Amino acid sequence: MTTLTDAKLGWIGTGRMGYAMAERLAKAGCDLTVWNRTRAKAEPLAARGARIAERPSDLAGCDVVFVTVAAGRELLESVEALLAGGRAPKIVVDITSVSVEDSARARERLAAAGAQLLAAPVSGNAKVIKAGKLSFVVSGPKDAYARVQPFLAVMGKGASWVGEGELARVAKICHNVFLGVVIQSLAEITVLANKAGMPRHAFLEFLNQSVMGSVFSRYKSPALVNLDFSVTFTPELLLKDLDLGLAAGRRHGAPLPLASLTRDALQALIGNGYGGSDFAALILMQARAAGMSLEPENVALDDGLR
Repeated sequence: MTTLTDAKLGWIGTGRMGYAMAERLAKAGCDLTVWNRTRAKAEPLAARGARIAERPSDLAGCDVVFVTVAAGRELLESVEALLAGGRAPKIVVDITSVSVEDSARARERLAAAGAQLLAAPVSGNAKVIKAGKLSFVVSGPKDAYARVQPFLAVMGKGASWVGEGELARVAKICHNVFLGVVIQSLAEITVLANKAGMPRHAFLEFLNQSVMGSVFSRYKSPALVNLDFSVTFTPELLLKDLDLGLAAGRRHGAPLPLASLTRDALQALIGNGYGGSDFAALILMQARAAGMSLEPENVALDDGLR
């Protein structure tokens, strides 16, 4: 059985998500070496015991290399950079949300070099990671999953292996399509309640205690109430995932009418200058459509992550 100290781990990509996950591994005492294009973003991990690599190919001697980058193009570039020295790790775990096609290309390239790929996209963001509530959906060789599972457990609350190949990519695309539809719906009903005269915090308190409440609705309530759109996930990234979902729907002949409408709402949000904000800013567009101008309610709310 794999223990936390009997494998050499590598990490590529220390953005908001990548840094928080790598930090959990380092704090757990894992043998971890990290590379990021902007070295300064990775260097604070050295204080946690991680080593900082000069180039991605320095990680090729690791047993397991985790990759968390922005999109499919960056994943393929990272794989090529990792293999540039003619060596390959035993297992690569990609946490990026990418298309099935890009994932398959990365899997084929790694297999040719003698490495296994696990697709392991996540549900959560940096704050969820810090709370220990991140979840993974994983596909690929089951023996590789068994080898990596203890490290996934350090980074979050659980992982689900859903089969071979690229099935985890499909699961994550479905997840993020649902994420988009739910936040748009949550913005709509919150604006309706608010326009009828109800404080947003009072409505969301009721909703979160009802059968319709969820971890997600509770987590996003402070943003919807206090209009704090500090970024957890941008509209631009969510738009990318909705495009992946709509493309999958066309490929498989599965209509996604609500996803299509939500995509239009996100595009309007971006067009109005909120592309770099948190995606909960959708409530501002919904309020504008209802002839309202929202103000922060400045109410302290429990987001359920503490």
